[in-house]
Amino acid sequence: MKILHNYKNITRKLQNGVILLGNFDGLHRGHQRLIWEAKEIATKSNAPLITITFEPHPRDYFNLEDAPFRLTPLRNKAHQLEILEIDAMLVLNFDQKMALMAAEDFINDILVNALKASHIVVGYDFCFGKGRQGTPDLIRDIAKIDVSVIQPVTSPDQEIYSSSRIRGYLKSGKPGHAAALLGRPFEVEARIESGAMLGRTIGFPTANVELGDFLRPLYGVYAVRAGVEFDGVVEWFDAIANLGKRPTVDGVTELLEVHLFEFSDDIYGHNLRVAFIEFIRPEKKFDGLEKLKLQIAADCLVAKQILHTRAAGAS
Repeated sequence: MKILHNYKNITRKLQNGVILLGNFDGLHRGHQRLIWEAKEIATKSNAPLITITFEPHPRDYFNLEDAPFRLTPLRNKAHQLEILEIDAMLVLNFDQKMALMAAEDFINDILVNALKASHIVVGYDFCFGKGRQGTPDLIRDIAKIDVSVIQPVTSPDQEIYSSSRIRGYLKSGKPGHAAALLGRPFEVEARIESGAMLGRTIGFPTANVELGDFLRPLYGVYAVRAGVEFDGVVEWFDAIANLGKRPTVDGVTELLEVHLFEFSDDIYGHNLRVAFIEFIRPEKKFDGLEKLKLQIAADCLVAKQILHTRAAGAS
């Protein structure tokens, strides 16, 4: 998948394509339905399939959120779109110029003149342009092309697949519920940082990562799958993770600490993907490192059983 940051130099190979418009935070099952519909249209017309998204997220630009809320920051979003076999992702810089761009100019300058779009696909609630004046009908009127609007997608129990619901599940320690809406476990992805190496002294070395723009799930201990990137290839391991401020040893610095089972290689500086499988317990302050060590050992047994059961059920 090609990642583009400038709509003014689109190659002919990527013109006359089917365009997906949206922020797609999470790329959940609802977004995936939209993508499948667009892929079907693109395949029938032998056209490229291009996603247009915005970075930073408009909510960040307008300061509509007090805390990190992203389910899929740009790098992770690119990974998921590549899995879904999108031909290209056009990332538009959401700055003051973009925020003030009239919907008519967005249609003419980007969709018509630059991309020469043949078909547009959007979700039922997507708007764009200054004052959110851009609508599917306005695209049809100006660009004179077909626009498909995908209605809300619901689960078998009639729960709408939405990013806000997924965020709510993660904040309440329900990663399994979030995964059901996402169609995969929620992931955090970051580079492994060198830490104080306290975990090594108590027998549980950890790979430490900062969450950056990712949403913060409920603080606590999780059974996870950890994907370490080696020369562009990700190798997955069963693991346990603690997310929080480590009240026994620090109490101030937020960190995601991941202990990989049956693994001892030096992976500092590597990229790490952490897939949250199941919540084990809340974060807790212990009376000394020895009691912390005993609890970690017990948590590891629980995590291994959870991951073993999950793997057996998937086979």
